Amino acid sequence: MLIILWTSISLMLLCAILPIKNNAKRIIGSAGWGTFSIHWLQQPLHYLAIDDYVNVVLTVAMSAFCLLIARTMYLEYINKYTPMEKNLDITYMATNAIAIGSLVYFPFAEIPLLNEWLISMVSNHIIWTLGILGYSADKAGNMITYNGHTVEIILGCTAIESIALFMGLIASVSAPVKKLLAAFMVSIPVIYILNILRDVFVVVAYGEMWFGPNSFEIAHHMIAKAGSGVALFVIAYAVMRILPEILELISGLWDITTEQVHNLKKKV
Repeated sequence: MLIILWTSISLMLLCAILPIKNNAKRIIGSAGWGTFSIHWLQQPLHYLAIDDYVNVVLTVAMSAFCLLIARTMYLEYINKYTPMEKNLDITYMATNAIAIGSLVYFPFAEIPLLNEWLISMVSNHIIWTLGILGYSADKAGNMITYNGHTVEIILGCTAIESIALFMGLIASVSAPVKKLLAAFMVSIPVIYILNILRDVFVVVAYGEMWFGPNSFEIAHHMIAKAGSGVALFVIAYAVMRILPEILELISGLWDITTEQVHNLKKKV
């Protein structure tokens, strides 16, 4: 249900906006994470229906992770927790990252007008790039046909998930504007351009049957996905070199998760 998703995002945004000394910030953030957990817990049934067991595991894990963060913030609230003197509060940073990232991603995922606009823009850029490279392709809506073979451009072909992730991470840290802009430039534009090239590769490989009858599957599911994984790893490394605070955030979340799991095990 969309009401659950938007409620969780609204609560996290409110948590992000409230002053750090306002103790209500903790309980609002906890409620946001708890509601976000419910959103993710709704997803496995969809993936089970299409036999996508990898995403079943990922969505269940995400739901559990959200619950652990919600529990952490709730315990900090009832204990009247005061943030450490060093300017790094992991749960606040994580909440800000999720709130901003969600605000970037979910409007495109859930609002048809924005969804169609983004897919259309990416499709146009694919056609333009194909033309620059000397490949003549036709576009009808979000369908691109080259050499008699058609590829459908969907939201997953736009890289909006990765863009939202990096936007959330970069915007969640406290750093000089110059460093934030540098991290933005080595991530967001690069991700978008590389994604267009990835889509172009899939269209051409499928259209020219570079890998035989299974050209689309090999080009998209294997080569393009592997290439995307390597590219994101390199981009993440570059961003963390510019903003080491992100590495501290990831390390802190890992510590919180393992600590909460350990505490729960002791109670069982």
